[in-house]
Amino acid sequence: MTNVKLGKNLRSVSIVGVGATPFFDSITNDTYKGITNGELFGHAALDAMKDCGIEPRDVQFFYHGSANPYILFKAVSANMQVADWFGMRGKGSVAHSEGCCTGYIALEEAVMAVASGMYDCVLTGGCDMGKGMPDGNTPDHMRTALTAEIVFPDLDSLFDRAYGRYLGGGPGMNHDDWINFYAKENNMTPEQIDDILAHQAYYFRRNASLCPRAMKRETYDELAKAAGYDDVWEYMRSPYNPKMTQYLRTSSDSSVADGAAACIVVPTEIAHKFTDKPVEVLGIGASVLDAIVPHLEKKATAEAARQVYELTGLTPDDMDILYVNDFIGSSAFLAAEEVGYLPKGEGWKYVMDGRIAFDGDKPMNTNGGRTSYGHAFAASGLADIFEAVTQMRGEAGDRQVKKLPKHVFLRGFGGSQNVRCIILKAGF
Repeated sequence: MTNVKLGKNLRSVSIVGVGATPFFDSITNDTYKGITNGELFGHAALDAMKDCGIEPRDVQFFYHGSANPYILFKAVSANMQVADWFGMRGKGSVAHSEGCCTGYIALEEAVMAVASGMYDCVLTGGCDMGKGMPDGNTPDHMRTALTAEIVFPDLDSLFDRAYGRYLGGGPGMNHDDWINFYAKENNMTPEQIDDILAHQAYYFRRNASLCPRAMKRETYDELAKAAGYDDVWEYMRSPYNPKMTQYLRTSSDSSVADGAAACIVVPTEIAHKFTDKPVEVLGIGASVLDAIVPHLEKKATAEAARQVYELTGLTPDDMDILYVNDFIGSSAFLAAEEVGYLPKGEGWKYVMDGRIAFDGDKPMNTNGGRTSYGHAFAASGLADIFEAVTQMRGEAGDRQVKKLPKHVFLRGFGGSQNVRCIILKAGF
């Protein structure tokens, strides 16, 4: 458990600046073609600095997160390769990689660095370009599409390399694990699950349609009409939205993207020197399990949530928004139930009634989540933090939730086994 509260040896830590790029496809979009890891990360980093009124000279240390830097950038120690892009040459830094949980762990690492007293101003960011990879030539801004034929052979890196134990990686291998367990536990038919996931995708896309940085902003109503359907739910069950697994359709799959996001953290006691609206990191719960443990995502989520509630003394009823890493679409409402944000066995009712939309009473993934905002792997968790801070400041525009949030819960999952649960508090 990561204790970040004020105490004998640790300081409270707050987020004072956030920055994020749009999520996009640099392979097919000429606007972004030729952009690099350094440019993307640097853009998010400089935006985060600008947000809290500081310059690169004020940042003492930074973290660079990438889910798979060798495949996506042909880079080792990617932190060293981006430093010049935002004025950090020669300063201390660390590169780290924890799959799709990297962005949440990026915040955790920065919080620990400041809570320990080692630094007073730390930048942490994530950047991935999931739509492509270097084409093998130099310089690496020349990229080619990243295909399944390239990605799938690399998935054995999610196995125990010494003994070959399966750690749960790969599309279709474990995507239905939790939802299948849930369906059996609650006596639900595949048709019911299909309907629930269609509604969840529908409302998350509606959220994304109002988010300028989102990758997919065309609503399902608009897509259905363009395809000749009068009934959007008929469209959601049509060949335009085919099934990938027993339960998941493409609308419940992550939209792989290129992008970056970053934030600045400082001791809470000096946070108001940087912004009128700091956001305190109240606590972080952590759990790591491999796939020899049945239903690892469910169990690790429960453990990380238990830790952070115990640490902060808060309850699920205190949470105003929930963000869930839903690159497996069903994870969204399942994790919402597991952390207590939605009632066990009944969360699906909130989905069907649209109560999880940004203008509902139980808002989730107000930026659209991985299925619609996009999934730039390491950047995604920090993009959620960007959105959470934006909502807590009341600066989300047309997608602003009805009640100004005081507490926000984030559940990160990825790298086949890493889970983090984070609670943020508006410090103003």
